[in-house]
Amino acid sequence: MPEVIMTGDFTVNPETGLINPARLCLSPNRDARPDDGALELVVLHGISLPPGQFGGPEIEAFFLNKLDWNAHPYFVEIHGMEVSAHLLIRRDGDLLQFVPFNERAWHAGQSHFRGHSNCNDFSIGIELEGEDETNYDDRQYNVLPAVLNALTTAYPQLTMRELAGHSDVAPGRKSDPGPAFDWLRLYNAVEELREKKD
Repeated sequence: MPEVIMTGDFTVNPETGLINPARLCLSPNRDARPDDGALELVVLHGISLPPGQFGGPEIEAFFLNKLDWNAHPYFVEIHGMEVSAHLLIRRDGDLLQFVPFNERAWHAGQSHFRGHSNCNDFSIGIELEGEDETNYDDRQYNVLPAVLNALTTAYPQLTMRELAGHSDVAPGRKSDPGPAFDWLRLYNAVEELREKKD
């Protein structure tokens, strides 16, 4: 397993719901959490647009409702969908924030977690640029543990027990982040980061 090399510390401001450093690209696809929508979960996703292609502007455009629906045949299938996530970690490790954590992002859809439905109400959605069968990039494994550390510091009720894949909260409907995502590597990286900070 490659050694985890941290790319920098992240901090979360619980008042604003923003993480720094990150590029802020506010999505219109967000709304208020319900009054009882305390943060209880982080959901990891995988996304590539068009499917299997990386590095283009399409994911950002999709979350901002600016995607050119005629630019690729696949886009007919998602035409008109209004989707967002709190964060996107690109394959090069670049971090983008689309929704403040104290607002609801539209990422999980019909979903359940530990007896609760509508995971968007109480979760943070993190998209990783990738797809089910392609290994995620080392730089994503560098950034994601630091992001999770910042989130669990700002919101102590969140721990690694409150971490799930989209496939876990929407089984049968969603498969991401898929078998290509190395959960053990993530857990080890988070533990290593915590040991360095102690």
